[in-house]
Amino acid sequence: MVAGIVIGAGIFRIPTDVARLVPSEPLILSLWLAGAVIALAGAATYSALARVAGDLGGEYRFLALGFGPAVATLFVWARMTVIQTGSIAAVAFVAGEHAARLVPLPPALLALLAVAGVTVLNWSGLVVSARLQRGLVVAVVLALAGLVALGLAMPAAHAPPAAPTVPPTPGAVGLALVFVMLAYGGWNEAAYLAGETQRGARTLAWGLAGGLLLVAALYLGFNAAALHALGVAGLAATPTPAVALTDAAGGAGAGVAVLVLLAALSTLNVTVLTGARAMCALGRDHPAFRALGAWDQARAVPRASLLVQAAIALALVGLGWCARDGFEAMVAFTAPVFWLFLALVGLVPFRRPELARSRPAAGLFAVACLGMAASAVDHARGLALAHETAGWMGLAGLGCVALGLPVSRWRWRAGAGSGRARP
Repeated sequence: MVAGIVIGAGIFRIPTDVARLVPSEPLILSLWLAGAVIALAGAATYSALARVAGDLGGEYRFLALGFGPAVATLFVWARMTVIQTGSIAAVAFVAGEHAARLVPLPPALLALLAVAGVTVLNWSGLVVSARLQRGLVVAVVLALAGLVALGLAMPAAHAPPAAPTVPPTPGAVGLALVFVMLAYGGWNEAAYLAGETQRGARTLAWGLAGGLLLVAALYLGFNAAALHALGVAGLAATPTPAVALTDAAGGAGAGVAVLVLLAALSTLNVTVLTGARAMCALGRDHPAFRALGAWDQARAVPRASLLVQAAIALALVGLGWCARDGFEAMVAFTAPVFWLFLALVGLVPFRRPELARSRPAAGLFAVACLGMAASAVDHARGLALAHETAGWMGLAGLGCVALGLPVSRWRWRAGAGSGRARP
């Protein structure tokens, strides 16, 4: 699950953006390694939190542990309206864009079909979804490993260094790290399955560590292969480094489109699977959302939450359809809110004495998340000043969170339970 949700379409585009910002092979590889370290610090934090709050709900439980039910409820509201549903819409746009190369239909329509189709599969039960996920992950990992071997086997490029679009200042390095962390994003979704795994927190810890190490090896390998075969200039010049690699080896554009489509569907499947579980946890605790707490014991799925999540995600795909770039609009919509709440999760060990041993990793994670949040807000502000729809979507995401403040206050006054219910 960890490898499947992290290895999405981002790795097939983001290396280009990083190469444009920092035209230095050692620095590029160092940034991808730094991204792995930050993600592993987050994984260590989540593993520690799962040992004391490893039940259905993931970050919802973690935030309740550190900051109380009001902040936890606000997070689930943000997840319902912005973070998870916006992420589903963003990945669906990637799937739709690559599926359109194979099927003569509009990408946005294919994005809608992807959301609906994956929701139906998850509706069928956890076993069906898990089997699909295993198949998708194996296919994507093998294909990405094949691209690494292909690039390293090609003759080395001898092009001069690329001229950067932004000077390699600390700001450029920081922005490049934002892109890197976007590619590593999604591992935190595994926390929502801690209550449904054998040996709970222990399984989560091994899954997070093993999955992220596999992802880091593949990401570093892919970047090393692309730099070897294309050089910094060639990597910075192409928006599709995987296509450039295969073209240089004889051409296989349709095959790469299938690969990216599989990666996007893999990410979409886990995002849909885990997203409904936070809604279900809220339904268990909050009287106003009681319907979301319904659990299908036979199929091990929260059916009502799946339906609500799909409805919101489909509406966001419709909004993204009206923007110049649906994927960019959804990223701007979700990023500021996502990184802000992850920073709060990183601060929980500093508010709980039983988690003192995890504070070094949690501190590193929290500082990195705050930096990502600030960069995302600044990026959205810049797009809004340029009258880009994506920029206004970023501000709309923050506005959706503000609308949830009355809901969080209501739950606080209602004095709902501690949220230790299991499905």
